[in-house]
Amino acid sequence: MGFFARLFNKPEAESILLLDIGAGSVAGAYAHFTPDAQATIAYARRLSIEPKEHEDDVSAMTRTLKELCDTLVRDGAPALARLTGSGRAEALLVSISAPWQSTMLRYEKFEDKKPFTFTRRMLDAAIRKAAVTPKGKLLVDESIVGTTLNGYETHEPFGKQVMRAQVIMLVSFIDEAVARAIAGVLRSLFHTERIPTIAGSSLRYQAVRSVFPHERNAFLLDASGPEIAISLIRKGLLVAVKELPDGEAGSPEWIGEVVNAFGEFATRYPLPRIIFILADDDHLEPVQRALEGADLGKMWLTDDPPKLVPIRMKQLPPMKQGAEVEPDIVMQLMTLYWKEHGHDE
Repeated sequence: MGFFARLFNKPEAESILLLDIGAGSVAGAYAHFTPDAQATIAYARRLSIEPKEHEDDVSAMTRTLKELCDTLVRDGAPALARLTGSGRAEALLVSISAPWQSTMLRYEKFEDKKPFTFTRRMLDAAIRKAAVTPKGKLLVDESIVGTTLNGYETHEPFGKQVMRAQVIMLVSFIDEAVARAIAGVLRSLFHTERIPTIAGSSLRYQAVRSVFPHERNAFLLDASGPEIAISLIRKGLLVAVKELPDGEAGSPEWIGEVVNAFGEFATRYPLPRIIFILADDDHLEPVQRALEGADLGKMWLTDDPPKLVPIRMKQLPPMKQGAEVEPDIVMQLMTLYWKEHGHDE
């Protein structure tokens, strides 16, 4: 949405239900947004996924998600009603992380010898033509995470005359069985038809980029759950993503996987001087200590190691918290994402 569209079509107040489905836990929150873009988290809850005996991982996740959603209906909706006068959410944003989904980067390029107008219809046609969904998977997200026109990054690409355009998308797939299980829970309890889905790594990358827009070359090490996602940002664009299996954050095996991932990036790209670290309060310091002890300077071919920047909630834009809300940086980032990009969903 362009500047004038936002100016003359000011958004009304709205309430959004946010759901985060991760490897080790599920979380939900009711967030309310006023026309001046102020955000309030009225209610939030996170539950650990703990498989019972003879229960597979998908069944454990589905059961825990059902328990969470029951709690959101029973306790969350009344908390929202006390804040706004209504317990109804206009939309449900679902963030799904590994191992339930897998992501990949896709590039769409457009070029002509004569200037042409780059349009959304042109991009959509190219996406449909190139779309290939692996067998047994469903496409759940195609997030545009970067656009360049004639070699220059832009956030408002459509309707402009160009010779070259490139769009970078983070594409996410989910197993059909997992998708059916999640959809079954949501259909049984929530009746909104507006249910956008997004890969957790894509959402958190986009939210963090909005907080640190001037850091145009950096790694984002996302250890907000047992699975690790490392994103490489170059010249303000996401150029590579690597997802690693779960492990104990900060352990020797864990840091070995991370260092090996940095080594793979180094074979293709110059390594940035900043590493953002995203983790919950219990793991943020152990992850930082493990990275500090890994002697990363050797990989960066310098005695000066890269700068580690732990992301803390106080660095995020301020938002109000209800009395029944415990601090949760992932839910804060989801709220921030909707505040910045909800008009696109």
